Amino acid sequence: MVKFSGYSLITSFTPFHSVILKKHRRFSFHICCKNSRKFLAASVKDRCQMVAESYNPPLFSVAPMMDCTDNHYRTLARLITKHAWLYTEMFAAETIVYQEENLDRFLAYSPEQHPIVLQLGGNNLENLAKATKLANAYGYDEINLNCGCPSSKVAGHGCFGVRLMLDPKFVGEAMSVIAANTNVPVSVKCRIGVDDHDSYNELCDFIYKVSSLSPTKHFIIHSRKALLNGISPAENRTIPPLKYEYYYALLRDFPDLKFTINGGINSIDEVRAALREGAHGVMSGRAAYHDPWNILGHVDTAIYGAPRSGLTRRQVLEQYQVYGDSVLGKYGPRPHVRDVVKPLFGFFHSEPGNGLWKRKADAAFQHCKTVKSFFDETLVAIPDSVLDSPVAAPSGRKDLFANISTLLPPAYKAKEEELCASF
Repeated sequence: MVKFSGYSLITSFTPFHSVILKKHRRFSFHICCKNSRKFLAASVKDRCQMVAESYNPPLFSVAPMMDCTDNHYRTLARLITKHAWLYTEMFAAETIVYQEENLDRFLAYSPEQHPIVLQLGGNNLENLAKATKLANAYGYDEINLNCGCPSSKVAGHGCFGVRLMLDPKFVGEAMSVIAANTNVPVSVKCRIGVDDHDSYNELCDFIYKVSSLSPTKHFIIHSRKALLNGISPAENRTIPPLKYEYYYALLRDFPDLKFTINGGINSIDEVRAALREGAHGVMSGRAAYHDPWNILGHVDTAIYGAPRSGLTRRQVLEQYQVYGDSVLGKYGPRPHVRDVVKPLFGFFHSEPGNGLWKRKADAAFQHCKTVKSFFDETLVAIPDSVLDSPVAAPSGRKDLFANISTLLPPAYKAKEEELCASF
């Protein structure tokens, strides 16, 4: 049994087909509530122990993405992969605090989504503490603080997100506050730098200070720096160069911590390449969202060693339809069919009929009131061979990290006196 930041890697695996129940009531709202009540009835300490005993470590996780990794996408993802770790969208601590009477709309999820991580954003210690306390009732498996979002709405005007990397002392205090209000593990997601503060030593100073001031032992590292002025969040995912050597140097220089690599890894072969070079875990973002079938469909077998399930797209859609129709209009006018179907826009990526399916979808959104009627009208565009075939063989660069050991920066040596003075 291998330990990872509070989790255990259990060497026996349950075949994936056992996860997808053949009876549609798997997504029954009443059944979900019953299971959730049983889980939440346990104390926070007991839930933490349940996490350690129940789930494989985060060798593969799906990145938190605003307007993407909502309940609908996570439901689809969990139908495809049993073992991947899922993240919520980032929720500002203030949103959770001010919406205390309406939290289900933001924080509720079905038990099938475990293991699942809640990502918080914010720069107010009191609100981070309150938000963490309120989130405890929902039984998340980890709490993550966003120190990587470069959006001007988040990072601008001295707010939070990636700007927090410029104040590691505050991040350490924030992580201590979060950890003090929950018994599940805590983690930080960050970039390798901000603007001109992009040297390897500055990154190490951040990691050193945060881990010294708090119980944080797990960092998710987006291997690009962030540029806060002049480029968009989308450009921040492509323009700053990837520096995977910084990530692998962190493994060398902080052997007591765990690091997950993020950024530019777009296939399962590339995930495996990163793990072969020693990565503790790999996080995929846009690739897992825009091509969920070909990315997530390989996770359980290629990363976690589970038996092949023979799962097909048609089987996934049958289950997803039942879920979708059960949640339509749950919060007044929302969600509607378009909201529920949105995560499927990449489901037929690069397949015959994909373009026609999307055109039919645009028309169907105008009048379809159920997910079933939407599928009945649009899936005729997709050949049976696409709907009924299991996931194809993986592809991607197997040599992405081949020479990484020759590129590592000099070893980090913490200047204890200077660092202590800054605490």
